[in-house]
Amino acid sequence: MTDIALEIENVESGYGEVQVLWGVSLKVRTGQLTTILGANGAGKTTTLRTIMHWLKPWKGRVMLDGQDVTRLSMHAKAQKGLVLVPEGRQLFSDMTVEENLQMGAYPPRTRKNVARNLDRVFTLFPRLQERKRQLAGTLSGGEQQMLAVGRGLMQEPLVLMIDELSLGLSPLLAQQLFLTLKKLKGEGITIVLVEQNVHLALALADYAYVMAEGRVRLEGPAQQVENMDEVRSAYLGL
Repeated sequence: MTDIALEIENVESGYGEVQVLWGVSLKVRTGQLTTILGANGAGKTTTLRTIMHWLKPWKGRVMLDGQDVTRLSMHAKAQKGLVLVPEGRQLFSDMTVEENLQMGAYPPRTRKNVARNLDRVFTLFPRLQERKRQLAGTLSGGEQQMLAVGRGLMQEPLVLMIDELSLGLSPLLAQQLFLTLKKLKGEGITIVLVEQNVHLALALADYAYVMAEGRVRLEGPAQQVENMDEVRSAYLGL
């Protein structure tokens, strides 16, 4: 991998004829956790969807490990190790926990490692192992989020993007999931996190981008951003 695992340059996109992103640029360094913050409607989720090609970029470029992947499909990007854990989890509710995890191992490069990766996910999330025969739709919100992250890890991500990790979870469950992210970061996994819990995100992140109205308004080391009072009030609603 290069020092920059993921880079987007001057990306514009939107829904239908409505433009949401206006020249967004960001860099994600290998082995670091980069967080994207901002109020509702700032363009955070749209940024991740455009990177992944859920939304087709109108302009700009997406680079993964030094390669231009702008025009590649979601499937092709996943094959290369770009993985998105989407907002709302989007699990297969009528399939078991284990079946959902196995669905995450569809890229050919990961199929030979299914057993090893299952063991890894169950070590990270023992509760999933306890419920591996249970239907995903019957899990609690916290367990479903664990499963969504676990399914992403089954793809052996080069870059793991997570949209709203703590959404709808109790503070205790959110803290537990952030501890898991800390472990993954310690293993050297490159993570991009969109998160509504600003305090938890900045405490764990190496670098932060703050978005508003579809643009990156500022960026910097996470601790530096956390200490900017004007940023907290103007862009983060704190």
